[in-house]
Amino acid sequence: MSSETSQQTKPAAAENGAKGGILGGGAQQKLLAFASLIVLVIVFSWMTDKFFRVDNILSILQATSVNGVLAIGVTLIIITGGIDLSIGTMMTFCAVITGVVLTWLGAPLILGVATAIATGAVCGLISGTLVARAKIPPFIATLGMMLILKGLSLIVTGTKPIYFNDTPGYTDISTGSLVGKIIPAFPLPNGVLVLFLVAAVVAWILGRTVLGRYTFALGSNEEAVRLSGVNTDRWKIAIYALAGGICGIAGLLISSRLNSAQPALGLGYELEAIAAVVIGGTSLSGGRGTVLGTLIGALIMAVLTNGLRVLSVAPEWQTVVTGAIIIVAVYADQLRRRKTA
Repeated sequence: MSSETSQQTKPAAAENGAKGGILGGGAQQKLLAFASLIVLVIVFSWMTDKFFRVDNILSILQATSVNGVLAIGVTLIIITGGIDLSIGTMMTFCAVITGVVLTWLGAPLILGVATAIATGAVCGLISGTLVARAKIPPFIATLGMMLILKGLSLIVTGTKPIYFNDTPGYTDISTGSLVGKIIPAFPLPNGVLVLFLVAAVVAWILGRTVLGRYTFALGSNEEAVRLSGVNTDRWKIAIYALAGGICGIAGLLISSRLNSAQPALGLGYELEAIAAVVIGGTSLSGGRGTVLGTLIGALIMAVLTNGLRVLSVAPEWQTVVTGAIIIVAVYADQLRRRKTA
């Protein structure tokens, strides 16, 4: 293949992937997801007057911040046609290492924040290397990473939580409110601002950078991108590392909210995050997805969980509902793929 053909093929593949992610049924799916969100809010508000209150809305947004950040991270990977089952335990492991640095070593807060992001990026780098270089299927590679990180979290902490009582300002990362200082009637948690910031940065990366174009292109037709002369392994590893860094931010948010790093926490978060991604219109086959759709999906999951809790639905039935939603979301994705095939 000539260098001229190679240069023509690379932008074409990336452009086609980006269009598939933004326009290929994405707008219709986002509208449907948003309509579903509105319906859920109306139904729960009608069923109980405890739902549509400022304090409960803030609680929903606070819950969305952690799951939303995780979902944004895994969105990048799913767009490439992969999957990451380790994001929940990776989040926990990042929180644990942050706890070690801040409480055991007495490091300053900014170093703890950097540690969480760097730890997630390294874990993502390892997962990406296993997938791209060792050619291990993403499901198996990240399943193994999930178990490894779960075990390491328990080993490092001795199965005991690490508390951040001696780290001033740590809880403000998630539960503080810069907005509340300006608008006391609506103390929006800082964790929600972090979610919006992460969403804006990742949306910019997907829409405006080479990494974003190749993210879509890898999911659309990885072989075509490889034959055009692109080092697909390197880009895939970079995407997994970026997603891991985002999981590190989620680790900061959840440990800040709990004021502790809980080593046994994490399992189950990956399912809710993946469900949010699929509900938001990202295709499990890769090549299509948006950050906005993922945010809407995360809000749907948070509203549903909160509404069931407010209605005093038993936790076991909440789990049943979550599982049913995942099945419906995946089935809807399959129907969309059949229509566009």
